[in-house]
This record gives sequence, C-alpha cells and structure tokens, in this order.
Amino acid sequence: MTGQPTVNERLRADMATLVEGLGEQFRGIAELQQRRSRLTETVSVCDQRIEVTVNADGILIDTKFADDVLDLTLEEIAENVTAAVQAAAAKVTERSRELMRPLLERKNALPKLSEIIEGAPDLGSLMPTAPPPPLTSPDPSRWPDDDSGARAPRSMVADNDD
Repeated sequence: MTGQPTVNERLRADMATLVEGLGEQFRGIAELQQRRSRLTETVSVCDQRIEVTVNADGILIDTKFADDVLDLTLEEIAENVTAAVQAAAAKVTERSRELMRPLLERKNALPKLSEIIEGAPDLGSLMPTAPPPPLTSPDPSRWPDDDSGARAPRSMVADNDD
C-alpha cells in the first residue's frame, strides 16, 4: 500500500485543485468586469445633428448637438435622442455579452448540481427571469390631471410663469 495516496490526501488534492480553479475564475471575472466597466457606445442620428454616448450600463453619459439641430422640431429632437440612446444601449449590451461569452461558456461547461448529486434540484431552472423593461414611456392618458387641466407634466419654469 506504500506509494498510494490515502483517501484524505486525494480529497485534499482535489480540494486544492478546486480552490485554485475558483481563484482563476474569480480573477478572470474581475478582469472582465474591469474591461466591461470601460465600455461605451456612441450613436449619431439625424445626419449627425444629434450624438449620444452611453456607458456599459446603457446610461446616457454625453449628448452633443450640431449647430443646425434647431432645424428640427423639439418633438423630432426628443424622439431622435430617445432612439439614439436606445440604439447605443443595445450596442453596448451586445458588446458586454460578447465580452462575457467565454466566461459563460466555461460556466455552462461545469456540471450542474443535479448531475453530481442524484435527486438534487437544478438550481438554474429555479431562478426567475425578469421581464424586459419597456422601451416606450407610459401612456400620457394615465397621468393624473393637475389644476390646470393639462394632461402632461409641466416644467418647473412653466409652473412659475403662471
């Protein structure tokens, strides 16, 4: 029996390998998170009259207007800023997914708990999925009336001009 590792030695070696692998995974995750945090996406619309930039979370971080942006109506500006931000957010989301793809592939290659322990639940199937958030504003007809009878919110400046 000399030369053969005991069960405890084998378990210790397996545990050391597992811990080392987890350490590598965590370092990889931290590196990907750093790279993702620096992602931005810029979109120009209306013949480059409007340019928006969003961060990795799809949050608007910069807006630029060309000198001739006022050739557009306020409604056109508003609609196109919204569309540009949504397009930029979709692009940065796709870039984030591409960046994370190798990590997800490694995660998906790992055995599920139900594959290791007979009768154990597949925890991934128990995780609820959130519905996608809306890309349009709420219905203005559902906004409460104010004293003026207006069906849309008014700016603070407009309220002070009365």
